[in-house]
Amino acid sequence: MSLVELIAQADERGLAASGLACLDRCVPLLGGDDLVLRPLWASLADGSDWSAGLEKARGSLGGGAGGGGGDEVEALARRMLDAAPASPDAPGIRLWADGCSVASLRIHRLLDPAADPAPSVDTRREGGTEDMSPLVAAELRRQVTVLELLAGHGAAGLRRALDVSTEGRRVLRAVVSRRARGRG
Repeated sequence: MSLVELIAQADERGLAASGLACLDRCVPLLGGDDLVLRPLWASLADGSDWSAGLEKARGSLGGGAGGGGGDEVEALARRMLDAAPASPDAPGIRLWADGCSVASLRIHRLLDPAADPAPSVDTRREGGTEDMSPLVAAELRRQVTVLELLAGHGAAGLRRALDVSTEGRRVLRAVVSRRARGRG
């Protein structure tokens, strides 16, 4: 099943986890530490209000850029954070999750040293995986995995989804670090 189809079929918790996981993987671009979004993950797990955790994360990630790879990747990550709904069951959660998916794939495409011959990330999201660059392929797999975990396990899949996101954040942090060393 394509990523677009998985997003279309996901419930509110799956959508919130999907968007949050994309944002979580891109936190290094905003200069954030690994724990900045943990309160949001905890809110998803226990069903509590995540608005306070969201505001705290926005404050923590307010101005510090992570030196990721240019203004465009940082702007895409910032938009994911700024567009996050005040509640994981808000009417716009599907739109946010979809936007986070696109933004995260674009970020990975921009940071991948290997060229991606697809005309856009939409091709990848719809299932076109031929000659996909490694960083984009890994991000696409992570997005699919998070949605499948939540669809198959509900709230019990959140812990594993967080693990998938943590792995992706480490990969992106390494890419960002490598690029910074190459420029310095």
